[in-house]
Amino acid sequence: MVSSDVEQAEIAAEQAYVDTVHERLEASAQVARSLVTEGMSRGTIGNEGALVERDAMVFQATRRLTALNAAHDGLVFGRLTMIDGDSRYIGRIGVRDAEREILLVDWRAPAASLFYRATAQEPVGVVRRRVLRCRGTQVIGVEDDLLDADHAPEGLAVIGEGALLASLSRARDETMHSVVATIQKEQDEAIRAPIRGVTTIGGGPGTGKTVVALHRAAFLLYSDRRRFESGGVLVLGPSGVFMDYIERVLPSLGETSVTLRSVGALVDGVRSGHHDEPVAATAKGSARMIKLMSRAATSGPPGAPTRFRYFYNDDVLELDEAALERLRRQLLSGGTRNRVYSRVPSAVASALWSQAAGERALEKGEEAFADRLGSDDRFVDFVEQWWPIVDAVEVWRQLPQVLERFGGGFSAEEKAALVASWASGEVSIEDVPLIDELRYLIGEAPTDDDERDDDPKQLMSFERREREDRDGRQRSSTSIDDDGYAHVLVDEAQDLSPMQWRMVGRRGRWASWTIVGDPAQSSWPYPAEAASARTAALEGKPEHVFRLSTNYRNSAEIYDLAARVAHHAIPGADLADAVRRSGSEPEHHVVAAEQVTTTVIDEVEAMLGVVDGSIAVVTPRSHRGAVVDALAGVDQRVRVLDGLDTKGLEFDAVVVVEPDTIVAESEAGWRTLYVVLTRATQRLSTIGATDRWRQALEPVT
Repeated sequence: MVSSDVEQAEIAAEQAYVDTVHERLEASAQVARSLVTEGMSRGTIGNEGALVERDAMVFQATRRLTALNAAHDGLVFGRLTMIDGDSRYIGRIGVRDAEREILLVDWRAPAASLFYRATAQEPVGVVRRRVLRCRGTQVIGVEDDLLDADHAPEGLAVIGEGALLASLSRARDETMHSVVATIQKEQDEAIRAPIRGVTTIGGGPGTGKTVVALHRAAFLLYSDRRRFESGGVLVLGPSGVFMDYIERVLPSLGETSVTLRSVGALVDGVRSGHHDEPVAATAKGSARMIKLMSRAATSGPPGAPTRFRYFYNDDVLELDEAALERLRRQLLSGGTRNRVYSRVPSAVASALWSQAAGERALEKGEEAFADRLGSDDRFVDFVEQWWPIVDAVEVWRQLPQVLERFGGGFSAEEKAALVASWASGEVSIEDVPLIDELRYLIGEAPTDDDERDDDPKQLMSFERREREDRDGRQRSSTSIDDDGYAHVLVDEAQDLSPMQWRMVGRRGRWASWTIVGDPAQSSWPYPAEAASARTAALEGKPEHVFRLSTNYRNSAEIYDLAARVAHHAIPGADLADAVRRSGSEPEHHVVAAEQVTTTVIDEVEAMLGVVDGSIAVVTPRSHRGAVVDALAGVDQRVRVLDGLDTKGLEFDAVVVVEPDTIVAESEAGWRTLYVVLTRATQRLSTIGATDRWRQALEPVT
C-alpha cells in the first residue's frame, strides 16, 4: 500500500502541472475577451462590411470563450505514462503553451484514444493510466491503473483502488455528470464509431448507454465541427425530467451548440409533459393513426358550408355538396391543404363560371365575372369558411369529429379513450407526433410568391381575413424547413411508438444517427410495429451495432432482484454483469393498505440517514399525488416520480410504492417495474399492501 506521504507528493506534483494548464487557459480566455471587445468596437465604423466583420469576430470569440469557461471544472483529468518515459495529459479540451507545444490533449483527439483503449491485456505502450480527481482547480486525489508492470520504471507510484470503482461509490445528485475520465474500452469503441450511418448502442440497465451517447455527440462535433454545428445536433429523450438530468453533460465537455428536446417538446410551439392513460396512449401511437390524420388533414372544417349559390345576370350558379367535394379532391391532387389555398378562389370561380350560359354573361366574359366575385363579400366569406388556412393544432382539436366520421380500425374502447383524452383540450406527449403529422399533411401557408401568374388579378390579391387567436392556446410552428438535423441522437429508443418514429424520422432524413436503447425496458407494447417504423425512419442507412455488457450502476444485490423480474416477464432480456457488491440486500415491506403512506415516510427518513445522495420514491401514476403531498417538505434530495419518469435516471436509493399496481397499470407493467428496480445504485426497498409480484418470480438457476 502506498504511504500517505507518497500520495500527497504525487498530488502536489500533479497540482503544479494543473496550475500551469489553468494559467494558460486563463491567458486564452483573456485573448477571447479582448477579441469580443475589439469586435464590438468595429461596429462603430459605420459601414455594412464593418458590421459583418464585427458579428463574425464577436460570434467566434464568444463561442471560444464559452468553451473555455465550461472546461474549467475538471479540466485536466488524465495522465498516461508511456513505455518510453513520456507523459501525456488528457483533458476536456486541448490546450497549448505560448510556444504552441501541447500541454493538454483533447479527450476526443486520436492521441487521447490510448487513455480508453489501453488494458492490462493490451497496454499498447501505456505503463500507467492515472485519473486526476479535481474540485474546481484543485487536485484532491489520484487513482492509478498499472497496465504494464514489466516496463514500469523503478519507484513508479501506483495509487488508489482504480478510478472506475472509486467513481461508482460516489453519491449521485440531480444531474448526470460526464464520465470522460472513466470511459471503458467497449464504451470508447461506441463513442468513436464511424460518423456516417446509424450507431446503435444497446445493453442492459446501468451500462452507461446514455452517457456514452452524449460523449459520442461531443466526439462528432470535434471530428467534423463545420458539418455538425451548421446542420445541428438533436438529442432526444423521453421526458423533461430526463432532459433536465442530462443537460450539464455536453456543456461540461465544452459543447453548447446541441439542441436538447424531450419527445413532448420536439415540435416548435407545442409542449407537453404528461402521458395519456394506456389505452389512449397505445391507440395514438399506433400506425393506424396515419389514416385518421390523413382524413383530418383533407376534410373540411366542422361547420363548413356545403352549398354555394350565386346569382349572375340571368343565371343561378350553384355548387352543391357533391360538386364541392369533387372540387376539394381536385385541389388536393395538386398539393397540401394550405399550399393550394391561393388557388381556391380561382378554382371556385372557374367551377361557377362553367355554369354560366346567358348571352350577357358570355359577352362580358370570365374576367368580368372574376372582377365581380373578387369584390363580393358573400364570395369572400364562403371561401374563408370552406377553405381556411389552418394550423395543425386547430386540426388536432377537430379529431373527435373526424374519429366519429372515419373511425375505422379502432375498437369501441379505444374510441372512448381517445375522445376522453381529447375532451380536455390539453396536448399530451402522445398527441405531439399527431400534430407533427398534421403539420406535414396540411403544409405551410403560401406566400405571395406562390400565387399563380395565370390567376385573374382580382383573385390573386384575394386575402383571407385575420382570425383572432381567441384563447392563446398552443399553436404549432407551420414551417417545416428547419426540422432537419445533421445528427440525431435518440435515447430510450425502445419506448418510441410508430407515430413517434415517424416524427423523429422527419428530423433525420439526411442525418447520421445514434440510437440508444434496451428492448427489455420498453414501455411500448408492440415492438414489431415499432421496429417497422424505425426501419422506415432510418431509410436503409448502414448500421454499426455496439453492446455494452457491464452494469456499473446497480449493486449486484439490487440487480439480482431486477434480473429475476426480467427472467419472469421479458423473454430474451439483455442482462448485463453487475461489477460490485454493496452488502445491502433489497428490503420488502408488506403492510395494510392504510399503513402504506406512513411506511413510505418512515422508509424515506431511514434512507436519508444512510445515503448521501439522491433518493427517488417511485409510485403508480394513480398514487403519485397522495405521495407527493405526504412527503412535502421532507428533504430536497427526495423526488417523487412515476415509473415512466424514471427512464434514464439513477439514484442512490429508491423506494418503490405498490409494485403490484405498477405492474397492473399497463401491458408493459412488468417492464416498467424492471426499469424502476434498476434505478438504484446503493439501496432499494419496496412497500405495498400486496406482494404478488415477488411471489411470481422464479429463482434464477
